[in-house]
Amino acid sequence: LQKAAQNLKSIIPIKFHISSRTDAGVHALCNSAHLDIQRAPGKAPLHPGVLVRSLNHYLKPEPIRILSAHRVADSFHARFSARSRTYVYRLLLGCSHHSEIPVFERDLCWAPAGGQDAAGFLLGTHDFSTFRSLSSETPVKSPVRTILQAEIRPSAGLLSHHYDTGHGAPPSVWFYEGSTSLCSCFQVRRMAGALVAVGQGKLSPRHIKELLEKKDSLAFPPHAMAPPSGLFLKSVAY
Repeated sequence: LQKAAQNLKSIIPIKFHISSRTDAGVHALCNSAHLDIQRAPGKAPLHPGVLVRSLNHYLKPEPIRILSAHRVADSFHARFSARSRTYVYRLLLGCSHHSEIPVFERDLCWAPAGGQDAAGFLLGTHDFSTFRSLSSETPVKSPVRTILQAEIRPSAGLLSHHYDTGHGAPPSVWFYEGSTSLCSCFQVRRMAGALVAVGQGKLSPRHIKELLEKKDSLAFPPHAMAPPSGLFLKSVAY
């Protein structure tokens, strides 16, 4: 993005400010960013449509596309003005071996053995210290977050009509969708992993409540971390 934006001929250096970072291997169906462009004297401001087409032209080799652009007030900030983020974690159930994962689902889901339950324990405002990662920012960031929605539902997979090989029904894709007040990707992966661990019998539903009450990142069971491949940042609300 930064490199593509240098072709916009701004007379001041352009810097993108992204609404949130993602862990390596995590996907984004949609993300938000802002940038300041100052045109040369006498040059009209860039039309949002022109901006979209120009950036996408220079982004051709990259797995990223600009979907839309809007003019915003100087006070807007893509990260600090955000009110909530919605994440989707995709679980592929019904695969007894990794070779059964459809080729179009590779690196786009997690295919664990077992289901999931207990999402209701995560709803509401809690101290999520146990579910967040330790980093240089941990001491200054509040661990209190609000889970506005935690829903687990089945959905068709990518090109799922090609999955059936004649030996029974294709694997099922389940979505864990969580709308949160600005949780991190790492935190969502811990929550999704804990729910799967409950479905597998490695944790009991009450363990989710107990983990919240411990408020200690080191108390999170290391085997319960969900891999990054199934996580998608779906949207950012302002």
